[in-house]
Amino acid sequence: MPSITALLHTENDALRLGRALETLYPCDDILIVDHGSQDATVQIAREYGARVVSAAAGASPMDYLRSSGQGWILSLDARESLTESLAASLYEWRSLHTMAPSAPAFAVFLREETAEGWIESPVAQTRLVPATWARWNGNLPIHDADALALEGEILRFVFP
Repeated sequence: MPSITALLHTENDALRLGRALETLYPCDDILIVDHGSQDATVQIAREYGARVVSAAAGASPMDYLRSSGQGWILSLDARESLTESLAASLYEWRSLHTMAPSAPAFAVFLREETAEGWIESPVAQTRLVPATWARWNGNLPIHDADALALEGEILRFVFP
C-alpha cells in the first residue's frame, strides 16, 4: 500500500491549522514547512504529530521531501481541509493502487469559502503526486493534464 505524506506550508496559521490537520487521517505522515510563524502554529502542528521544518530561502518542495521515500505527496494550504468523501477516496485509492493502473498524478476539485458563500472550481487541481514529482508552482504541484480526478473535494476556508 502506498504511503501518503501531507505537505503544508504555514505562516501564522494557528487559528486554522488544527482544522486542516484533523482531516488528514488518511495520510501516513504530515510535513509542515513553517515560514517563520510568530504564533502557536508550530506548537499546534507538533500536537497533531506533524514533522515541522523551517523554510529555507530558495528551497523547493523537493528539498523538503527528500526524506519522504517512495510514496506520494498530498499538497495542501493551511486554509484547506479534506472532505470526508475525499478522505474515503484516498483510502480506497491506497487499497486499490497496487492492483489498478496508476496515473502520473491525481487531481482534486476545490470549493472555496467567500463572503457570498461557497464557490466551486470547475477544474480539478493536481494535488496528489509521487514523491519524485519535480514540477512545482510555488508550494503546489503544477497541473498535469493526465491527472485523474479523485472523488471528494478540498475545502478552502477564508475565515478562521
